[in-house]
Amino acid sequence: MKIGIIGAGMIGGTLARRWTKLGHEVLIANSRGPDTLRELAAETGATPVTVAEAAHRGEIVVVTIPERAVADLPKDLFSGVPADVVVIDTGNYYPIRDGNIPAIVGGQIESKWVSEQLGRPVIKAFNNIYFQSLLKKGTPRGTPGRIALPVAGDPPEARAKVLRLIDELGFDPVDAGSLEESWRQQPGTPCYTQDLDAPRLKEALAAADRSRIPEYRSAANEGLKELLEAMNQR
Repeated sequence: MKIGIIGAGMIGGTLARRWTKLGHEVLIANSRGPDTLRELAAETGATPVTVAEAAHRGEIVVVTIPERAVADLPKDLFSGVPADVVVIDTGNYYPIRDGNIPAIVGGQIESKWVSEQLGRPVIKAFNNIYFQSLLKKGTPRGTPGRIALPVAGDPPEARAKVLRLIDELGFDPVDAGSLEESWRQQPGTPCYTQDLDAPRLKEALAAADRSRIPEYRSAANEGLKELLEAMNQR
């Protein structure tokens, strides 16, 4: 399969590494241009391309950039891209990093906001797992305690494609419903970065309380703040 990745950070780079090893053709882009991706390309075998090429040449397109940067993507980025091309959103909103996004602060679900900016339906996936776990903790189907990942989005057939990709990567895919339900896997919720198996992931998704989203976000934001401070002290 040909997969375009927009964003070459921790999750984007990890997915490029994993998917090329599985035999997929990966086209990877960032905001600085293909020349800045030569080292990653040499390591992984992914092909450095422009953002537009990643969007237009992939059968699956992954958008994995900071939330604040989504609004800066070209407004016509997906113009002419066939409707059956699935767009995956791996993003999370952290005010400390992304600043104030009024619509999200006002209660709009993060990935619904992303979908509006892109002008495309999106599937929410890979946002609740640390990149180290994504890189190293995949296991064969049937392994006891296999980590599960939630997938939310519309339409169902697009969601199904992503569920299959997650299984191939070594994680149990859990159908988390429509994009309207994707708030259950946002930062700070019970399933966030917990590396749960499928039964416990389903319990965590069900336990999420929408009225507590500001509380969840605040806790995740503080966690990121502490991590950044620790890194700056090294």
